Amino acid sequence: MLNTVFIDLPPLQSAGGSITLPGSKSISNRVLLLAALSRGRTTIHEVLDSDDTRVMLAALRALGCGITQSGHTVLIEGLGGQPKYARADLFMGNAGTAIRPLTAALALMGGSYGLSGVPRMHERPIGDLVDALRQLGCRIDYTGQDGYPPLHIGQPQLRLDAPIQVRGDVSSQFLTALLMALPLVAMQDIVIDVVGELISRPYIEITLNLLARFGIQVRRDGWQRFTIPAGSQYRTPGTLFVEADASSASYFIALGAIAPCPAGLGGIRIEGLGADSIQGDIRFIEAARMMGAKVVSGPNWLEVSRGAWPLKAVDLDCNHIPDAAMTLAVMALYAQGTTSLRNIASWRVKETDRIAAMACELRKLGATVVEGADFIQITPPASPAQWKAASIHTYDDHRVAMCFALAAFNPGGLPVRIEDPKCVAKTFPDYFEALFSLVWTDPCNIPVICVDGPTASGKGTLAAQLASQLGYHLLDSGALYRITALAATQAGLPLDAMGELAIANLAPGLRIEFKGDQVLLDGADVTDAIRTEDAGMNASKVSALPKVRAALLDLQHSFRRLPGLVADGRDMGTVIFPDAPLKVFLTASAEQRAQRRFKQLISKGNSITLHALRVDLEARDARDSSRSVAPLKPAPDAKLLDNSSVSVEESVHLVLAWWQGKQPF
Repeated sequence: MLNTVFIDLPPLQSAGGSITLPGSKSISNRVLLLAALSRGRTTIHEVLDSDDTRVMLAALRALGCGITQSGHTVLIEGLGGQPKYARADLFMGNAGTAIRPLTAALALMGGSYGLSGVPRMHERPIGDLVDALRQLGCRIDYTGQDGYPPLHIGQPQLRLDAPIQVRGDVSSQFLTALLMALPLVAMQDIVIDVVGELISRPYIEITLNLLARFGIQVRRDGWQRFTIPAGSQYRTPGTLFVEADASSASYFIALGAIAPCPAGLGGIRIEGLGADSIQGDIRFIEAARMMGAKVVSGPNWLEVSRGAWPLKAVDLDCNHIPDAAMTLAVMALYAQGTTSLRNIASWRVKETDRIAAMACELRKLGATVVEGADFIQITPPASPAQWKAASIHTYDDHRVAMCFALAAFNPGGLPVRIEDPKCVAKTFPDYFEALFSLVWTDPCNIPVICVDGPTASGKGTLAAQLASQLGYHLLDSGALYRITALAATQAGLPLDAMGELAIANLAPGLRIEFKGDQVLLDGADVTDAIRTEDAGMNASKVSALPKVRAALLDLQHSFRRLPGLVADGRDMGTVIFPDAPLKVFLTASAEQRAQRRFKQLISKGNSITLHALRVDLEARDARDSSRSVAPLKPAPDAKLLDNSSVSVEESVHLVLAWWQGKQPF
């Protein structure tokens, strides 16, 4: 998962391949709670691992529920309708699918419970659910602003004889919460009457479907009256599988509709979800087809490819796909005409005010947008020249971040910055990695930052921190030469002109992996072996061999992958990536570098003199600077950075400022 302040997406050109989506958030959190309320053991497979499900699991543990996790499988020992602990303070983050049903269940079971969340959760309405529960005799107090969390729940004095009224036009989660909680106290038929139009009905269908899996057969009279039969009791189904998330699928359905497919691939194949899904957002397929997408499906899979182009503008009632409709708003950027998305008032009370947020960010890209209380109209930029490079504010809303990533396919060939990309952890922690596995662009579009410099100049440390802060890949070219030298030594090859051809033939077949701080060669950990002084000197020797350098050229180019690369070495900016938009050359003095290396070696228990280190570094500098192939020198357009008396943090800050100065945002 990306954990950066922002991620810059270069202009993207095509997409194709296969992806298996994570489990549905809506299903995962419902099933976790239903299993906890049941008596007995439930094994749930393919549970979504996200912020929202972690919030639910933490709350269930705090109530005394036995939970065992192994990967995406969760085993739950149910509470049988009564928490083990009658007092708890539960932190619910920004998880509406957790706080609302838990509020209802705890209010009916009784105890002393505090429920709170992040500041945005305290702005999300819960008053209609609280009003409905108070009709039943539940004791719920607001401990902040009336109508909003945080809440305190006490012991109820239940009255179940009259129908319960709940509004349906703010959030379907209020009705879902009641439907999931009331079987706990169904000594008689319990009736729920929905006041006003029920929005997001497909989410209620998910709830009813899952209740049936746990033995609760709710009777429904249209969408206005629901009856929980007397004697209803939760029964574990034993084992249950969570479908892949249909809302998450919308981004990849849109990707297939927007992006041309590379030769030899058949569009975007989505595994783990079919058109027969119980999730309402699967109807996003219908909207995508209306806009021009080609979609075919089979048992548990979908395949999507571009059909009509440009896409067709639509005028659509989105009550049935409220979350996935956000993706349509970005698809509208690629449509001919004005797209109108109606009946989306629920957007106003989600993780953010999504109508206002989408309107603001779409305008940044050059779109003309009209917004109303329950609708949004999007007219795309009239020509490629009218598109704008934009930094997209995501409002701590995972769906804003995910859908706007698709704007990187804009016809203007402009980059798009997504701020706070880690917010996707709410439902899809690896979203950007999944996206990058499917999309393609010309390598010249993929940004590279080169950090060159002499031995012990700190280029590796600087490059690693830059890559971490930007979310880019890292190429430690020195490690490649060290690995090559190690492999050559293990093969008994001389590290000079006599062994040059044999080493050059050996190098392309090396299986090299970088896994965090680990470096693997043919599956073996060589991290420590390539960090010795001897390994460094051997790397300097093989790097002077022209045939070896040529053999490693393609390998180094292969590290230029989305979303970008930070490459450190001695000729990254002059030979390997001469087109890099930012080249940095470190110029710390030999004296300063020797002192740094001396401190490192002494701290590790190595015996060496400062004078010997300096002599060695100066000899390496002379050898690297005078070699006939790719001598050590700054590129003509490199920025020189003397870090002799500058901390790593200050160096990183300076280089990031240089990088930002080259961005169009």
